[in-house]
Amino acid sequence: MKNIYLGGIAAVALSIGAVAYANQPVLSPRSDTYQQLELFGDVLAIVQQDYVVKVDSKKLINAALQGMLASLDPHSNYLSGEDYSDLKEKTKGKYGGIGLEVTSEDGAVKVVSPIDDTPAQKAGMQTGDYITAIDGTSILGIPLNDAVNKMKGDPDTKLTITVVRSGKPEPFDVTLTREIITVKSVKYHMEGDDGYIRIASFSENTAAETKAALADLMAKNPKMKGLVLDLRNNPGGLLEQSVGVADLFLNGGEVVSQRGRNPDDIIRYQAHANGDMLKGKPMVVLVNPGTASAAEIVSGALQDQHRAAIVGLTTFGKGSVQSVIDLGDNRAVKLTTARYYTPSGRSIQKTGIEPDLEVAQTKEQAKYIASSAMQYTEAAYANALDADEGKVRRSPHAVQEVPPDNFDTKTGDFELTRALDVLADNGDVKLAAAHPRGVKMADSELVDQPGARFKKMLNDAKAKASAPAAAAAGTSSSAASSSSAVKK
Repeated sequence: MKNIYLGGIAAVALSIGAVAYANQPVLSPRSDTYQQLELFGDVLAIVQQDYVVKVDSKKLINAALQGMLASLDPHSNYLSGEDYSDLKEKTKGKYGGIGLEVTSEDGAVKVVSPIDDTPAQKAGMQTGDYITAIDGTSILGIPLNDAVNKMKGDPDTKLTITVVRSGKPEPFDVTLTREIITVKSVKYHMEGDDGYIRIASFSENTAAETKAALADLMAKNPKMKGLVLDLRNNPGGLLEQSVGVADLFLNGGEVVSQRGRNPDDIIRYQAHANGDMLKGKPMVVLVNPGTASAAEIVSGALQDQHRAAIVGLTTFGKGSVQSVIDLGDNRAVKLTTARYYTPSGRSIQKTGIEPDLEVAQTKEQAKYIASSAMQYTEAAYANALDADEGKVRRSPHAVQEVPPDNFDTKTGDFELTRALDVLADNGDVKLAAAHPRGVKMADSELVDQPGARFKKMLNDAKAKASAPAAAAAGTSSSAASSSSAVKK
C-alpha cells in the first residue's frame, strides 16, 4: 500500500510533509542489477566473517537500505519498524517526545521548527538551532533517527540538550521534561475585526478542524472583515489535508498538480465550485522559511488564484512528493515520486513561495535572510532535487521591512501587524507596502559576522567531540594501516 506524503523533515518523532500511501511496484529484473546484488552479498559475507567484532546482519542491511535511499535526495528513506510507527503516529497528530521538527546537516541535528505548545517551544528553541549533545553525550555524527530516539522517552522524565545558536558566543544547555505530544493542528481567535487561524501542521483532521474554526469565527462575529491564515513554521503534512484547506477559500480552479517521471503522469487536484466560506472577504497568509511542503501548497494556490496576499518571508522550498510504500511487517519505503506545481504551473522546489509583502519578524531574522551562510532551506541540501524549470532561489538580500526600533518584538508580532494592515486596506498589498510601518536595514547592519562565528562554533564543537577518539587512537593508526592484510 502507498500513501502520499508532502513533508520530509525528520521530527521528534518523525516529520510530516506531503504524504500519500501506494501499492508496491512490479519490479523488472535486469542482469546488471543482479550482478550488483551479488557484489553486495559478497561484501556482506566478508564483513560478517572478518570484521573485528561480531556484527548484526539485520542492522547492516537496514543501514545499506537507508544509505541507498538517502543518497537519492534528502526526503527518501527506508523506514524500519520503529521509524514507520513514528511516521504513522505523527500524521495522526499524537506522539511522545519534546516537540521538535529536526533534520540532519553535516552530522549534526538541526532544528527545523519547534511545535506549538510543546516543551521545546516553551523553552525557547528556535529554527536553525543545532543540538550537539543529549545528557552530556555528543550526538555529532550519529544517524538522525538514533538522535531522535534519544530525545524520546517516558512522560515526566527529563533530558538536557546542548544547543549551538547563531549569535550566542558559546553552546548552552536546555533542560526539558518529556511529555505526550498532542499536536494542536488548528487554533483561532479574533484580532480586532479580523479572524485569525493558525495551522501548525497538516495531520489527519486539519481540513475539518479549519472548517469548524472558520465557521465558529463567522458565526460569533458576523461582521468579521477578513482573515489571517498563519502557516509560519508549519512543516507540512498530508497532501489531501492541504488540498482540503485551500478548498475552503476557493471557488473552483486548480489547487495543485503532481507530476512524476513520466510526462503523462499528472494528477490535478481541484477546488469545489462555490466553496469559499469567506465569500470573497480579504485574506492574508503568513509564511516564513519554516513554512514547508503541504503548507506551501496552500500558500501557492491562494497566491496564484489571487485569493490571498502572502506576507512574511520566502518559504522553505520543498516541492516534492513522497510516497510511503508499505512493505509489510511494519516496514516501508518513503520515496520521492513526483514534484508538485502551483496552479500557474510553477515548481517551488528549492525556490519557495516568495511573499507579496516581505516582512521580517525581527532584525536578527533579517540578518538570517541576508546571509547565505545562515540560510536553512531546501536549497541548502547538497542532494536536493533541482527545480524543474531550472529556477534558483532568490539570493541573500536586505528584507523589505523589519520592525522599527520602537516596536517591542518580545510582546508584539510585527508580521501579524503588517498582515492586519493589508486587511485594513481591503487586501491591497501594494497599498500597504506603500505605507510601511517598518524600515529597511542598512547594508552595514547585515554583515555576516554572526554566520561566520556560528560556523566556527559548530566546527569547534565537532572537533571537541572527536578529540577523545583521536587521543585513544594515538600514533597507532599508521602502524595499523601498514600491517593491514589483504583478503583474497
